Amino acid sequence: MKTISNIDFQNKKVLIRVDFNVPLNEEFVVTDNTRIKAAIPTIQKVIQSGGSVILMSHLGRPKSGPEDKFSLRHIVSELEILLEKKVHFINDCISDEGIEKTQNLQNGEVALLENLRFYEEETQGNVEFAERLSKHGDIYINDAFGTAHRAHASTAIIAQFFPDSKYFGLLLENEIKNIDALLKNPKSPTLAIIGGAKVSSKISIIQNLMDIVDEIIIGGGMAYTFIKASGGETGNSLVENDHIETAQKVMALAKEKGVQLHLPIDTKIADKFSNDAQTQTCAIDSIPSGWMGLDIGDKTLESFEKIIVNAQTILWNGPMGVFEMESFKTGTESIANALVKATEKGAFTLVGGGDSVAAINKLNLSDKVSYVSTGGGAMLEYIEGKELPGIKAIRQ
Repeated sequence: MKTISNIDFQNKKVLIRVDFNVPLNEEFVVTDNTRIKAAIPTIQKVIQSGGSVILMSHLGRPKSGPEDKFSLRHIVSELEILLEKKVHFINDCISDEGIEKTQNLQNGEVALLENLRFYEEETQGNVEFAERLSKHGDIYINDAFGTAHRAHASTAIIAQFFPDSKYFGLLLENEIKNIDALLKNPKSPTLAIIGGAKVSSKISIIQNLMDIVDEIIIGGGMAYTFIKASGGETGNSLVENDHIETAQKVMALAKEKGVQLHLPIDTKIADKFSNDAQTQTCAIDSIPSGWMGLDIGDKTLESFEKIIVNAQTILWNGPMGVFEMESFKTGTESIANALVKATEKGAFTLVGGGDSVAAINKLNLSDKVSYVSTGGGAMLEYIEGKELPGIKAIRQ
């Protein structure tokens, strides 16, 4: 691993690709600073070693050039609080004026470039754009795991302009080590908890996990497709009818590979998709017409908790129900608490994917599990066995 542990940054301008794609409220205030906090150790390491730092990131998906709601200037005050120092904001990532400002940074100073995606060349992986960005620094560090699966200018293409001075940041190094702990030397019994809305978005990861884990728990909206594939009545629950056969193949594959597949046995159902809907609990394969399953039931919780606390290596990706609604958050919260119990018993617990991370943060339990990944899609693709462009570019 080309890490920064023993690198001397004295008098160097260090260009760091971070992932500051964080949620903002209507007043443009950061509502979850997890990703910013995750980048602080790498920034501090460079500053403490006598270098200056130039940060670059994207925010959101601006469609055609600059849009104020996607400006990274909204991030500056939060970053200054976390770093406890002033941050210079450069209002364009490739202008002559911006490059001149970063070249004049003093040792220990920090600058943040404006949103990379204000230029379409960023997502196109444009070489000229990457070369222009490279003018900001003497050394390049990629610390943005959340975008490591994209072959964008700032994550993969830029590395060629730093042939002997490109490194993984501390966050990216940590991500690789922790996901490798799951993939390469897990302790048995190994368990994956997979939730979320759709089977179609998780099929590759479920298939790849079959070679790694002993057991898989399926929850969330995707469970109803499996129930229907098994011949159950799912009422008005979310079902991907064009993936019924996919679910059947997954169940057959689990049997073939000796992986235990656990589906919910009961479900909390509602007469409409609303927090104030009428609710009741029923067997998951006997949901009445006009009702929809929006969370797992108590019997399922009890069953899943036993499986979780007995596992030694656990991956959690995806909620068990519509946890954003107060009435349907119990399943997801119970899984999070069971994960904490398993961790206390000595299990290695890895949480990844936007909704699972949001849930664990909302419950203030992120420091009570082994590792919380900052990359949703990147983590899933890494687990699927794909070579991520942002990681490959550093290793080459």
